[in-house]
Amino acid sequence: MADRRPGLRRTVVVKAGSSTLVDDAGRPRSPVFERLAGECAALVASGTPVVVVSSGAVALGIGELRKTVRPRALGDLQAASALGQTLLQLQWERAFGALGIRTGQVLLTEGDIHRRGSYVNARRALRRLMSWGVVPVVNENDSTATEEITFGDNDTLAAHVAVMLQARLLVLLTDIDGVYDRDPSRPDARLIPEILDQAQVDAVAEDAPAGASGWGSGGIAAKLRSARMAGSAGVEAVIASGLAAGAITAAASGEASGTRVPAADQLPSAYKLWLRHGTPVRGRLVCDDGARRAVAERGTSLLPVGLTAVDGSFSAGDAVELVGPDGGAFAVGVSRYEAGELTRALGRRGLPEAVRRDDLVLL
Repeated sequence: MADRRPGLRRTVVVKAGSSTLVDDAGRPRSPVFERLAGECAALVASGTPVVVVSSGAVALGIGELRKTVRPRALGDLQAASALGQTLLQLQWERAFGALGIRTGQVLLTEGDIHRRGSYVNARRALRRLMSWGVVPVVNENDSTATEEITFGDNDTLAAHVAVMLQARLLVLLTDIDGVYDRDPSRPDARLIPEILDQAQVDAVAEDAPAGASGWGSGGIAAKLRSARMAGSAGVEAVIASGLAAGAITAAASGEASGTRVPAADQLPSAYKLWLRHGTPVRGRLVCDDGARRAVAERGTSLLPVGLTAVDGSFSAGDAVELVGPDGGAFAVGVSRYEAGELTRALGRRGLPEAVRRDDLVLL
């Protein structure tokens, strides 16, 4: 298990959405950039490394073109992002530069998260920038991402960055002041100050509206899913208003701010965190009950003798989901066989492991 001692997990990841940073006409809210930079700068001055995950490139690009509606076509979105990305980074550079802090731009695609080598390189670059006192500003590389390999929203990207860095805290800023038990426009809506466990996260996420602002692509449901991912990796999350002064400061100091989602008490190693959250699952291995109990309860490797079915098309080295007789997933691991080879090995004794214990993580 990874170490959870205070001081080793110091980084705060702050995600700011398009609706927070860009107005309805596609213009940057410069005072908001300045205020958020000021709060982040105060954390850096106190010895807390900060990473900003920033949306807004598409919105600023559209605004620069004097358009008023977010396009749907992938090519239009990519072109708008290419135009707006420079404008977005310039806003952060000005806001932090006025405080004597440099920024560095880091653009990622989902493929960078999926590939172990790229993942490690991205983590190394982010850590090096922070060690230099630079605030990394992370965004998805929308100009090159495809519909098949995209995060979908920057809440997911922010959670991946927080997991990658084994951060202390993920702050998800939005245009409302947290998660409500029903539509926040209703007079009887109640702010949920803390979601105590993952079961409650799941329940609230299921009922939360999935809609986003006119500029953004996320929503409260997306933020809850991201908070759940971060929480399972030992990263506490706070969903709060980016339009309210002091939200980042309050979240980082543990004061009441928005909706707080707890972190798991124990978590796997950095490699197993990547295996659980960073690599795509290419297939499923159906285990009999004896194999399921051996892996989940006794910590063994998975042997071909305990398999009853193989689903999907995958190669040796791909990640696969391990499911029990009831179809419930209980682990993710790296297959040592390609799908056809493993299908021929079903139920056979005396063969090497299908998934080694060191290459699987329990869910």
